[in-house]
Amino acid sequence: MFEIGDVVIYAEHGLCRIDDICEKDLFGEKRLYYVIHPLSETSLKISTPVDAKKKKVMRTMDRSEAEELLEVFGRGDIEWIDDAKQRARTYHNLVQTGEREKIAAVAGALMDKKLNTDQKMYDQDRKILNTVQSLLFREMAMSLGTTVDDVAEQVEEQLLAGVPQ
Repeated sequence: MFEIGDVVIYAEHGLCRIDDICEKDLFGEKRLYYVIHPLSETSLKISTPVDAKKKKVMRTMDRSEAEELLEVFGRGDIEWIDDAKQRARTYHNLVQTGEREKIAAVAGALMDKKLNTDQKMYDQDRKILNTVQSLLFREMAMSLGTTVDDVAEQVEEQLLAGVPQ
């Protein structure tokens, strides 16, 4: 269990701070809840059950995990899917798993296509990529003690080189 003040990852909101842990009674059922706010939106308050099954609160990665994750980009772990609708559905499902390696692989595939082709990106691809970059790159930057721009630059260098650094 996390403690008040911890920075955690929560679903599509990314980095969040735990402001409180309290018991709430909803529909006659008492459960323990985290009260959190996204670091990028301090006015937004979110309550989520401590024992949530779907949208889980996860610990942030440490420096070594972030360094290992950087190696995922450019490996080509995910095959490009030519059908845009099937690609969007498949990539979205991979992102929804919450597994950072799968998310990084999706971002790598989309960034590689964006960097190495003259084709315009589909809106669905751009939305997935923007979400992933926003959430994953922020977490990686915090873990590495650097900026989001620096993380994006390192990832792009790997993709342009075609091999992990």
